[in-house]
Amino acid sequence: MKKFIQYIGLGIVGVLVALVVAVIVLAEQDKKLDTLLPAYANTASKFIPALGMNVHYRIEGNASDSVPLVLIHGTSASLHTWDSLTLLLSSKKKIIRFDLPAFGLTGPNPANTYNADVYNIFVDSVLEKLNVKSCIVAGNSLGGSIAWHYALYNPSRVQQLILLDASGYPKKNEKGSLGFKIASMPVINNLLLWVTPKFLVKKSLEGVFVDKNKINEESINRYHDLLLREGNRKAALSIFKAGFKPNPAPIKTISKPTLIIWGDQDQLINVSNAYLFNKDIKGSKLVVLQNVGHAPMEETPTKVAAEIATFLNLH
Repeated sequence: MKKFIQYIGLGIVGVLVALVVAVIVLAEQDKKLDTLLPAYANTASKFIPALGMNVHYRIEGNASDSVPLVLIHGTSASLHTWDSLTLLLSSKKKIIRFDLPAFGLTGPNPANTYNADVYNIFVDSVLEKLNVKSCIVAGNSLGGSIAWHYALYNPSRVQQLILLDASGYPKKNEKGSLGFKIASMPVINNLLLWVTPKFLVKKSLEGVFVDKNKINEESINRYHDLLLREGNRKAALSIFKAGFKPNPAPIKTISKPTLIIWGDQDQLINVSNAYLFNKDIKGSKLVVLQNVGHAPMEETPTKVAAEIATFLNLH
């Protein structure tokens, strides 16, 4: 028994040593904002102060549009997730998009708090500073949750709501992505503060898209680089450690005209959630896209743009 205990002890030591070696060999430093700007900011990019952060945002499209379309990205993404959709809709709509706290070029919230209340105040602050009196709010994944929460928080500013594979209901044994699974594992997830290799980003994206051709070096590099933006890994880890505790009860009180778009092969938020939203939001319209995953605006932007144009009577 004594030898067995010693053997187990040596095994644990061996694992710890292996982890230390992995951290030393694979460790990656955070990237300073100024080193990321040339690649991920463009002539439309601007920055605005809000809640102690310098928020990266873009306003594009029809300048005369008095009711802009506000696009909110999901976890570990950035405003770039809307690139294709923006191109397709910008002739008809003014489009506002921004990097949320903890992600993209905006970076971490100095208060290190990330919940529905904070995001409500954040979105409200940004739109107020941009002098947006009335808008249509669209969001994907976490951004979808932020969108419907905000529609309830400030209904006078939100005219219509668009939810793309939005979060809001308890998980139902979805497969998930490798990165999200590791980020949710106690103790082990702390390694992500130092070790976030590109292959992990690639494997995570493979859980997002059905069409694997959407995963290329450019997209992998973007997700990886912006994850390494100074403070983002720590912020994202704080979000995962806090856990996701959805409270779907308020969804039934949403009264705004709502379009629900969902990929039928979503591995992160099962398509069954689409039908729950459709049931709970009275009068909502549901569109389920075949052979599409968690990010339909990236995987099939033309179809998504067409559905949004119909919903908003842009034709």
